[in-house]
Amino acid sequence: MAATQAPEDAYTAEPFVPARGGLAALRKAAAGCRGCPLHRDATQTVFGAGNADARVMLVGEQPGDQEDRQGKPFVGPAGKLLDRALAEVGIDPGETYVTNAVKHFKFTRAEPRKRRIHKAPSLREAVACAPWLAAELSVVAPELIVVLGATAGKALLGSSFRVGEVRGTLLEREVHGQPRRLVPTVHPSSVLRADEADRDKAYAGLVADLEVAARVLAG
Repeated sequence: MAATQAPEDAYTAEPFVPARGGLAALRKAAAGCRGCPLHRDATQTVFGAGNADARVMLVGEQPGDQEDRQGKPFVGPAGKLLDRALAEVGIDPGETYVTNAVKHFKFTRAEPRKRRIHKAPSLREAVACAPWLAAELSVVAPELIVVLGATAGKALLGSSFRVGEVRGTLLEREVHGQPRRLVPTVHPSSVLRADEADRDKAYAGLVADLEVAARVLAG
């Protein structure tokens, strides 16, 4: 008898996404997602959060260690830095919707019981999670998407995306069958990883990109 294929072997969240309902229904359904193998080691699904009527949606890569533990996106150091940068350009963090291209934390450990080290999700994993992001975009219907880093950019715009080539510019592209406006920038975690001597410059670059987003929202 042939072995039964596990749901995660198909690498798609599509069977788990409800056909109707708002963000609450999506969040509840996502908690049971088995659309790829990442759920096996993660503590929980980390779904998007924020204003359901937000004019701007910020899309990052994946949950980090703190997000995985708390079940909320952007609650770690990178999220705090992002909130500071948003406030600096006049975007109220409380009026945004934040989410990630991948909803489960992918990590590795050097040794058992040691600190969990972030590992970038593969394009296949991002594609598997895409139905959740498409559903969030459909419900929230933001005027603008701020793309935080390469993984988010590839999930939204395809594998040829290079954040360094388009950061701080307004793009108009079709995303999941709908015309969208996007402003790409780096992921705030890259600012935290920068050498101390370069950190101020890296932060200023993030702020400059977000200023473009603020101007677009101001009309």
